[in-house]
Amino acid sequence: MPPPQAEMWAYWAYGVLVVVLAAAAVDDVRTSKIHNWITYPAVLAGLVGHCFGGVDLHGQRLGFGGALIGLAVGFGPLFIAWRAGGVGGGDAKLMGAVGALAGWEFALASLFYGFAIAGVMAIFVMLRRRILRRTLGRVWRFLVLIMMRAKPGDPSEADSPTIAIGLALSIGAALELIDVLLGGPVTARLFGVG
Repeated sequence: MPPPQAEMWAYWAYGVLVVVLAAAAVDDVRTSKIHNWITYPAVLAGLVGHCFGGVDLHGQRLGFGGALIGLAVGFGPLFIAWRAGGVGGGDAKLMGAVGALAGWEFALASLFYGFAIAGVMAIFVMLRRRILRRTLGRVWRFLVLIMMRAKPGDPSEADSPTIAIGLALSIGAALELIDVLLGGPVTARLFGVG
C-alpha cells in the first residue's frame, strides 16, 4: 500500500487533470486551439509530481521514468498526426500532459476513447451537412492511391468540415478517468486492474 502522501498526489494529479481537460475543451471550442499555458504546466506538474513519489489511482508508482513514458505515449502518435497535418500541435501536447499526469496506460485508453468520440463527431457533422457520401468517396480514393503506392495528396477540400479534436480527446480522457475511478470493466479487461 502506498504512503498517504503518494495517494494524495494521485488525487491531486487527477484534480489537475480535470481542470486541464475542462480548460482545453473550452479553449478548443472557442479558439480552435489549445494554448501552451494549459498544457506546459500540466506536463511539468506530472513530471515533477511523479519524480517525488507520486502514484496513480491504481497505487502504482510511476516515477519520473513512468511519467516520461506516459508523456511519450500520449504525445507521440498525435505528434506524427500533427506533422502529417491531421491534428493541431495543442492536441498532441494535451495528450502528452495527460500521459505525464496519469501514466501511459491512461493515455493510451484516453486516445482510444478520444478517437472513437472524434469519429462519432465527424460522422454527425457529415450527416448534418449532407456530405457523408462525398467524403467517404474522397477517403476511399485516397486509400486506393496509397495502396497503389501513388502519391495521393490531401483528400480534404476547401469546404471540408472540421471537428474539435481537442474536445473529443478531453471527453475521451474524462471517460477514462471515470472508468478508472469506478474500477470499471474496460480498465479491468485491458490492464488487469480494478
